[in-house]
Amino acid sequence: MQTVTLAADWITIGTGLGTDIKTLIFKVFIPVLCGIFILVVGLKTRAPGPTLMAVIFAGVVLGLSLSINTIGKSTSDTINEYNNGGGGKVVQGDQ
Repeated sequence: MQTVTLAADWITIGTGLGTDIKTLIFKVFIPVLCGIFILVVGLKTRAPGPTLMAVIFAGVVLGLSLSINTIGKSTSDTINEYNNGGGGKVVQGDQ
């Protein structure tokens, strides 16, 4: 039986680049871009509806970027469990 890796752990690849760069991107660069996005949409449209939607969208993007470690751990655990044949004990029924 051959072992197949389903996906590269891109969080580990990002950590290989350096935790300082990863921290800079996820905790500084993305929040600044979200703020710029809200300002640009607000100044271009000058309407509350699109600006409110921009705030919601930026909040979702910011929330996901700040919880990237949790998402990465969950994804890695799922991939490892699948690669190990399902992870838990197999309960055989009556045959």
